[in-house]
Amino acid sequence: MAGLQTDTDAIIAQAHVLKEEKAELELAFDTKSLTESAPLEMNDGVHDGLEFPTDEERATLRRVSDSLPWNVYLIAFVEAAERFSFYGSSIVFTNFIQHGLPKGSHTGAGGTDHQSGALGKGQQTSTGIGTFYTFWCYVTPLLGAYIADAHLGRFKTVSIAVGIALLGHIILIIPAIPGVIEKPNTSMGIFILALIIMGLGTGLFKANISPLVAEQYRRTKLFIRTTKSGERVIVDPIITVSRLYMYFYLFINVGALVGQITMVYAEKYVGFWLAYTLPTAVFLFCPLVLLAGNKLYVRSPPTGSVLALFLKLFGFAAKGKIVLNPATTISNLRGPSFWEDAKPSRVVARGETIPSWMTFDDLWVDEVRRGIKACWVFLWFPIYWLTYGQLTNNLISQASTMSTHGLPNDVLSNLDPLALIIFIPICDQLIYPALMRRGYNFSALKKIAAGFFTGSAAMIWAAVLQAYIYKTNPCGNYVGTCEDGDGNALVSSLNIWIQSGSYILVAFSEIFASITGLEYAFTKAPKNMRSLVMSIFLFTSAISSALSEAFVTLSTDPLLVWNYGSMAVISAIAGVLFWWHVRGIDAKEEEFNRMGVGHVAATDAKDSA
Repeated sequence: MAGLQTDTDAIIAQAHVLKEEKAELELAFDTKSLTESAPLEMNDGVHDGLEFPTDEERATLRRVSDSLPWNVYLIAFVEAAERFSFYGSSIVFTNFIQHGLPKGSHTGAGGTDHQSGALGKGQQTSTGIGTFYTFWCYVTPLLGAYIADAHLGRFKTVSIAVGIALLGHIILIIPAIPGVIEKPNTSMGIFILALIIMGLGTGLFKANISPLVAEQYRRTKLFIRTTKSGERVIVDPIITVSRLYMYFYLFINVGALVGQITMVYAEKYVGFWLAYTLPTAVFLFCPLVLLAGNKLYVRSPPTGSVLALFLKLFGFAAKGKIVLNPATTISNLRGPSFWEDAKPSRVVARGETIPSWMTFDDLWVDEVRRGIKACWVFLWFPIYWLTYGQLTNNLISQASTMSTHGLPNDVLSNLDPLALIIFIPICDQLIYPALMRRGYNFSALKKIAAGFFTGSAAMIWAAVLQAYIYKTNPCGNYVGTCEDGDGNALVSSLNIWIQSGSYILVAFSEIFASITGLEYAFTKAPKNMRSLVMSIFLFTSAISSALSEAFVTLSTDPLLVWNYGSMAVISAIAGVLFWWHVRGIDAKEEEFNRMGVGHVAATDAKDSA
């Protein structure tokens, strides 16, 4: 009887696949007729009444972005409040850890004449702890992705993450309270505990907020629209998602900018307790807005253990293709038949029984293949993040060795989010459309390559500036510990605003690489693995933080020129190698973008509604 049941199950499974193949053939026929007759109309509640382009129109009509739904901005506000709190508190971490309490201060505030500080652990310790915190914040998204995709869904996971991060923010206030801040070891212990809890909440939040905001835009097909001037244009969902992430990133940086500017002044003139209390207060808006919009957001339910299904698919596809010869193995894994042979229709065509776990269609296998290509692209991002990481530690320390003229040494880092707020709309409204009108396809992968080169330019600026700081400081190459007989810091005569070039160049690199990375992770991932692929993209920051630990020995005098110079050279070389590696993927961009959405039967998922 068991054998009969197995045969019956196999017949049912094969019939299911053959039915899907019939539907695919019918769709292929409809698609063929579309190129030869009137454009198709689709009635699915999202594309109702829209006119779809022919192949000729695809090749000739200008492509534009669609308008964004209003609930995108509601979720973006939550992200802005979270980033206000995250960057507002973390911007003062360097001074809190590196410098000691100013004489007579019980809050760490330095005022106009002194450097703010608390623990007095030095630049290397400050850089090391800052690097660990970044690493932790970008490892935990992997857990957040699993929880969301397999069990709770993105919205519920984001809500839980907000609660965890809020607890961490509350604990963070304690080590900065007068009385506690004057006991460096006690303060340090509580401070590290707060970082661990905040990092866990941040990671669960980051893995899911970016896919959640993009899912509010539901159209996936190219369609025709006539502008007010009478021009027929193609509305492209990929361009729309790109635009969505640009403005989402703008909200991030509005929150970061306001948080950073206000907190560095709170730290300098009141104390660290205020610089940690205000972000906590702003963070309270996150649960309130999430609760208010609870019934309004578009939500994708969890789909069970998709990661386990992917691993089974990969193992099935790799069967017989991994051999003792490494060159042959690599060739087999990269060959066109690797994923094709694992499609259910191919299994049936070979006369084999479909495994019970193969609950997906052929198109989902294509989606997985595309997602793997995206992850290959992300392998280069740890090198990119090395340059970006200098903003939150070494460049702040560099500013403290220059003439600040009463400005907090960490205020200039706000030029990065300020530049982003200014240049994101310029890129969206002027630069990118101008390139498209001239027929230049500034594709996602070209943008990422440009991000490497602008990041390298930022580090060249920092290296040259550091060399001049050494020349103009009374203590030569030992500027970080240069003091007079009364313990007052002696600094270079160079004005702090000379640092501006580094921050502005890094901002451009973020527009090209960081924003595009978010877009690429969302658009190239299978629909039911978006949190996972997004978490892999975010995890590249964690890998970069681990790599940064190797450079901590350069984060001190007299080696800082070597630190920035090394970053510049590494980023430039990586940009060249990156483009060489992805040029073939870039050529298939349009093919990947036109791919449909596959189907996977839900397994052990819980309803997230």
